[in-house]
Amino acid sequence: MKLIATLLLFCSSMSFAVHAQEITKWRNENATGRYSADKMLSVWPADGPQILWTFDQLGKGFSSPAFANGKIYLTGMVDGRAILFVLDMNGKELQKFDYGKEFDTSYPGSRSTPTIARDLAYMLTGNGRLVCLDLKTGKEKWNKDLFTQLDGANITWGVTESLLVEGEVLFCTPGGKTNNVVALNRMTGDLIWSCAGLGELSAYCTPLLVKLPARQLLVTHTASHVLGIDASNGKLLWNFGHPNQWSVHPNTPIYEDGKIFVFSGYGQGGEMLRLSVDGSAVTQEWAVKGFDSRMGGAVLMNGYMYGSGDTDRNWQCIDWKTGEKKYSSSAVGKGAVIAVNDKLVGYSEKGELFLATADPAALTVLSKTKVTLGSEQHWAHPVVDKGILYLRHGNVLIAYKISQ
Repeated sequence: MKLIATLLLFCSSMSFAVHAQEITKWRNENATGRYSADKMLSVWPADGPQILWTFDQLGKGFSSPAFANGKIYLTGMVDGRAILFVLDMNGKELQKFDYGKEFDTSYPGSRSTPTIARDLAYMLTGNGRLVCLDLKTGKEKWNKDLFTQLDGANITWGVTESLLVEGEVLFCTPGGKTNNVVALNRMTGDLIWSCAGLGELSAYCTPLLVKLPARQLLVTHTASHVLGIDASNGKLLWNFGHPNQWSVHPNTPIYEDGKIFVFSGYGQGGEMLRLSVDGSAVTQEWAVKGFDSRMGGAVLMNGYMYGSGDTDRNWQCIDWKTGEKKYSSSAVGKGAVIAVNDKLVGYSEKGELFLATADPAALTVLSKTKVTLGSEQHWAHPVVDKGILYLRHGNVLIAYKISQ
């Protein structure tokens, strides 16, 4: 009987592990922004990496693609409606689903990257409508209005959070006085727990889940604070003041080795917080004002963080342990960054797509091209899947060949 029980527990654990791996994540696993590609090109052709295909019917938006079930999932706004597009791996449209009215003022378009868990898709409009869509039937399994049902309120440039799903739980931030941050049953939409936080509005942030020996910790920004919440029960364990001029904090915090780096734009910069062993408290270790990415994120590689500033528009490298700035470069404009293998891939607000070294000595741009397809702002974060670089610019998704 003990053997049978052990085998059942093992099978259950393996099933959960496989299930968890099939849930897509914003900026890849643990929001690190790090991707891998076999046989990646060390430099690109003079006129940029080869464009394999494009899809130009996305409408307006700034979200990134998600990859699951051998398909591509991406949101856009068409005629004021939020649309989930499903493409095959060659860019052919297979399906599209309308899931509500999208945010159509102050930089109109889709914001939230969809989260895919097997046959279910989770989307959030800029107006706070959360939808669980059954991809097999094309019907909504459940939906929630974060504002009318969970006492949240919208923010200046619309809700931007990409939904975090872990196992059977979905986390999101309505920004209400009571339901400030919530955990929902992802199969039913039922409330598991609610955290009142500090009662502040949400702040465009996709949360981070930190797995510690003692607990799982949910870390996210609200308008003027970073919150640390016990992910099992919603208890607020700590908060840390981190305001900026417009309460805009879209960058998911970065975690490694018991430390969390939080950072945002408008001159606020970043602060390194050390967690207590059980995650119930934090202490500040250092701060750096100039590393103030507004929305482009950063990547941590081999003890150094790479990203661009906002008020300080240069690309920078910061020592993870000390906060020392290793370099500052104006070789390309500020923007979003990911890492692919041991290289940086950046996408500037000027439309520059570039490949660079991840070297604390200097930013060496190995290749650069101009993104001329697409529309409006160059804000979407690039994504890599199976050796192909995908870049969304407004109404267009572009697939670039970056591997042999």
